[in-house]
Amino acid sequence: MESKKKGKDFCIFALPGMFCFFAVVIIPFLYGVYLTFTDWDGVAQTKNFIGFSNFIGVVRDGQFWLSLLLTFRYVIVVVILVNVLAFAIAWLLTRGIKGQNFFRAGFFTPNLIGGIVLGYIWQFVFSRVFVNIGESTGWKLFEISWLSEPNKAFAALVLVSVWQLSGYMILIYVAGFMGLSEDVLEAASIDGAAGWAKLKNIIMPLMMSSITICLFLTLSRAFMVYDVNLSLTAGGPYGTTEMAAMHVYEKAFTSRQFGVGQAEALILFIVVACISGLQVYLTKKQEVEA
Repeated sequence: MESKKKGKDFCIFALPGMFCFFAVVIIPFLYGVYLTFTDWDGVAQTKNFIGFSNFIGVVRDGQFWLSLLLTFRYVIVVVILVNVLAFAIAWLLTRGIKGQNFFRAGFFTPNLIGGIVLGYIWQFVFSRVFVNIGESTGWKLFEISWLSEPNKAFAALVLVSVWQLSGYMILIYVAGFMGLSEDVLEAASIDGAAGWAKLKNIIMPLMMSSITICLFLTLSRAFMVYDVNLSLTAGGPYGTTEMAAMHVYEKAFTSRQFGVGQAEALILFIVVACISGLQVYLTKKQEVEA
């Protein structure tokens, strides 16, 4: 009787979720792996098996590796800035300052705006607002649109991403700070710990669970950035801000090379999975309990 009840509960609660997961994630993933060994162009009814030719095409696709290197550069900058900024702001918002709940909601708001909309909003800011400021003040930094120069376009992409992602990470860090044991912090203060020593040796180890989550989320989201990249710079100027996800999309859907595009997507997936898995493993080892 008990086993029947468990089976019924499984069918009601777990089975629909498992079905959706397999239908939306696992089956498309396996089908994508299959496409890496075909010459399908996305239109033809036939899919000819060509072995590892698509992966050879990936190796020869210099633009893909350039976009992947640019993505690594982008990820490093964004992950560091987002987590340092979010950690610092979360610390300030748990010090009991006036209106801290209002500030928490305000910082989280950018995360609610879709990446496409966000990109177009900031495109207007960089192309019109900043330029008008530069013309009226004479500041050379804003004399021309940031989106017209490669280095400034990359900086603009980083700025918008940090602005969008920081709010969500702030909430996670705030939850971590609020979960710190006051007894442990008070004992550390009595023992003479203060300032940087207290942050490094007491607070940081106790916050590692929050740091693990935030690093994982920022890593995965930064590697897979596409919507902001598309609406803000569209890979320009001259393809200098084309991230790996955008290159994969263009290869598959614009160039009609689905096999090569899927092979590049698979390589990108493996890279992200390995780096994220290593990050979680290393940071999990640093976690302690109060």
